[in-house]
This record gives sequence, structure tokens and C-alpha cells, in this order.
Amino acid sequence: MSKIETRLAELGMELPQVAAPVAAYVPAIAKNGRAITSGQLPFVAGQLPATGKLGAEISLEQAQEFAATSVLNALAAIKAEIGDLDRITRVVKVVVFVASDPQFIQQPLVANGASELLGKIFGDRGQHVRSAVGVAVLPLDAPVELELEVDYH
Repeated sequence: MSKIETRLAELGMELPQVAAPVAAYVPAIAKNGRAITSGQLPFVAGQLPATGKLGAEISLEQAQEFAATSVLNALAAIKAEIGDLDRITRVVKVVVFVASDPQFIQQPLVANGASELLGKIFGDRGQHVRSAVGVAVLPLDAPVELELEVDYH
């Protein structure tokens, strides 16, 4: 087991199977020391745990958990491309899309669910740039979608 997967186990987490694409794309691409994921939804065992918008059906706390789940799905997709998460030298960028009711303005707090988990997993290597974007709707009515970009050796 890799150091990163050991760290996940210490946090009470494990990598899921790579989520199957819901359209015509691949989950991740790795080339020349950079790996980038497609948008990752918070699938758990192939299902969304909830659907809807922040500020309506979904609470901030739920959305933070969904952002963290999306990180795990993104890491699984990256591992499938590079073979070992210990090869990651830096988390570069995180983009979190939040399906938001028009009055909901706490997208950065939702994205903290992803950012804080990456910090717990990777320490200083998990420091990254980030965007948190409110949108009207996401695929399958998911509340959160996440893209992850990392450097690896």
C-alpha cells in the first residue's frame, strides 16, 4: 500500500473504484508530469448520495462532504493513470463547481471540503490554487463537481 493510501486509511477513507464516465470522455489524462481529471462527481458505489442545489435541498455540511468524496474519486482516476499516488509531487489546482440556488454565495466554503482533505492527505504538497464556481445545474443534478490537477514524477 502506498504512503498516500496508508494516510487515507488513517483518515478512515479509501480510494473507490474509478467512476465510470457519464458521457464521451476519459476520467483523467497524465502526460509529461502533469495529471488532470475530468469533472468528478461525488459518486459513492456508482450512485450520487444526494441531488439538488446548495441553499435549497443540500446543506453546506453535506456539500463539503461531497467535495471531499469528489477528491477521492479524482485521486482514484489519477492513480489509474500514474499507477501510484506517492508519485504526486504537488497538487496544483482544484476547481469546484457548486450547483447553487441564486441566493447561495458560500461556494468557497463548499470547496474547503476538498481543499482541507487534500491538505490532510498531502501536507504541504497539497497546497494549491483554486476556483469555486456557482452554477445553475450540474450533470445528473449533482450538487458538486470537482476537477483536480497534479504534478507527478
